[in-house]
Amino acid sequence: MHTWIIIGGGIQGMTLANFLRKQKGATPEEIAIIDPHAEPLADWKRCTENISMPFLRSPFVHHIDVDPFSLNNHAKQSPFNEDASFLGRLKRPSLPLFHEHCDHLIREQEIHRSWIQGRVEAIKRLEDGWHVQLESGTAVSGTNIVLAIGAGEQLHWPQWAVQLQADSQDSVFHVFDRELPEFDALQAPFTVIGGGITAVHLTLKLQERFPGQVTLMKRHPFRVHDFDSDPGWLGPKYQRTFRKTRSYKSRREMIVRARRKGSIPSDLHAKIRRQLRHFPELVIDGHVHQAVRQNGGTALYNEHGQLLQKAGTVILATGFQPQLPGREWLAPIIKELHLPCAECGYPVLTHTLQWGPGLYVMGPLAELEVGPIARNISGAREAASRIIAAQ
Repeated sequence: MHTWIIIGGGIQGMTLANFLRKQKGATPEEIAIIDPHAEPLADWKRCTENISMPFLRSPFVHHIDVDPFSLNNHAKQSPFNEDASFLGRLKRPSLPLFHEHCDHLIREQEIHRSWIQGRVEAIKRLEDGWHVQLESGTAVSGTNIVLAIGAGEQLHWPQWAVQLQADSQDSVFHVFDRELPEFDALQAPFTVIGGGITAVHLTLKLQERFPGQVTLMKRHPFRVHDFDSDPGWLGPKYQRTFRKTRSYKSRREMIVRARRKGSIPSDLHAKIRRQLRHFPELVIDGHVHQAVRQNGGTALYNEHGQLLQKAGTVILATGFQPQLPGREWLAPIIKELHLPCAECGYPVLTHTLQWGPGLYVMGPLAELEVGPIARNISGAREAASRIIAAQ
């Protein structure tokens, strides 16, 4: 029987695994990490590489290791050029450096010995811990269980795009779809739908590969913010008021207001503006209401029936659904154990992110306690510290 079962091997789960190994001295055999993929961070790497994101939005102190300066120290000992590995005064790390640092920690902490590839079918409370049933038939038991699942499988598809895919499967894709073909195999010209950081990174990537054959269609002016929530949420400036707020409905409203949804950092805004000088048609404003296949392409119309754009392939950069992650297998255990949930359906937790006996959560599931940073790398570090403190 394991001491810890971590469901989810992304940024959140890997952060907790490192904290358990380094701060609690947990052995790889005492930890079981359950994830559908063959390797840690597989989904994170696929998504960031799909859009060729050169630098993280987070500063250099946000990573999966315990020591805040671990990434910076690793950079000094790695073959990466320090000037090319960090961006700006906040030293935002390059994606290759961040990945190399993660891979180093995963090797160093022998995470492969804790790794169990599989998809959760059900979880059950035992007298002395937890039982996890996988779809493969494998069962995993442990004293404590941590739900470190994200929203990566809950892609947001507008209704018009759902209908378009039903009419012509190869004409529209979500950029984070696991079945996304290579871009060279898709029909140009491309129309990217979205106005946030993912959409702009993707547009710049496609524009470099297919110059003059890319259009970014957005619903609002660019929202330029260096971070997706005010840095005050990292400390007591906003967290103190948030924690004193007893109403979870009010907390949810605070989270929604704090999130700078669909925003981009200033360096990315500068990049897209430079491209617009040479390709003024690269970005247009419009809200798609209907998509119709015509003459081997796709015509996009607004709610007034006006033609907005003609595309060969439409690529959605429309984010994720705001629904409870893991709902299919969480619903029965919530009902059986009467686990407390707020009006929005998300867990009501203790300060140490405990939801039930030996049951903890991280990531989106913890946002009513951790706040708007819960889904980010900084939120993963905060959550891991709180869970560790409970032991």
